Amino acid sequence: MLTELISLPSPVLMTICGFAIGLLVGMTGVGAGALTTPMLISGFGVAPAVAVGTDLLFAGITKTGGAWRHHKLGHVNWPILGLLALGSISSTILTLLVIKYYQPDPDALGSTIRYVLAVTLVISAIAIPLIPLLIVRTVKARSRAVKMRPVSTATMGLILGVIVTLTSVGAGAIGVAILSFLYPMLRARHIVGTDIVHAVPLTLLSGLGHLSIGNIDYWILLALLLGSLPGIMVGSRLTSRVPDWLLRIILAAVLAFSAYLVIAKF
Repeated sequence: MLTELISLPSPVLMTICGFAIGLLVGMTGVGAGALTTPMLISGFGVAPAVAVGTDLLFAGITKTGGAWRHHKLGHVNWPILGLLALGSISSTILTLLVIKYYQPDPDALGSTIRYVLAVTLVISAIAIPLIPLLIVRTVKARSRAVKMRPVSTATMGLILGVIVTLTSVGAGAIGVAILSFLYPMLRARHIVGTDIVHAVPLTLLSGLGHLSIGNIDYWILLALLLGSLPGIMVGSRLTSRVPDWLLRIILAAVLAFSAYLVIAKF
């Protein structure tokens, strides 16, 4: 089993794994947090809190370039993003304050993170294959004014903020699913663009919060960045050569297996 073969973090192996994750992210657009955190916990034996904090900062850095591009192309619905961020940023700050000042037992916190992570991974494994179907529906629909849902959007943002802060998972796949369900008439590029731009402040704030608590491993962060950045570039070039539906099925299977590995750690 992977957890038995690898007991200590290896910079070279971690960089290779970062490249593989970047490759998948470059080809599918989602999955960084859902793959990196369980890999660090189950594959390299990293403490759950440190794995989550490091991955959040890693995700915030890697998503910045894509977010800027979507902004320049006008793919961001700022009113929806504002409502989503109103909930997610608020719950992120509250969750970080609870972790920092309540100072829960490390074992109890680790168990909580693993439980929430396992559930979120399963949800992500289901959501990722469905995302194209949801987006296709928005492409085929007639373009008309988007009806705002402020209460529902902010509430879903609250839930998303807690999940992302505790597990580093969900800013991509679950965020797209939420926007697709709440705003079916929103164009596909606006769903993806709004989600990516929203993920940047969410993951960076969560990552910096974990940094202030001491839940960051800089060497792991560096190894992941060294591998993932070229992986994302290569993956983006391979997108047109590999069927998207096949990639998403593979990614969903990997997420389900990651959930199994996380549960097996109990």
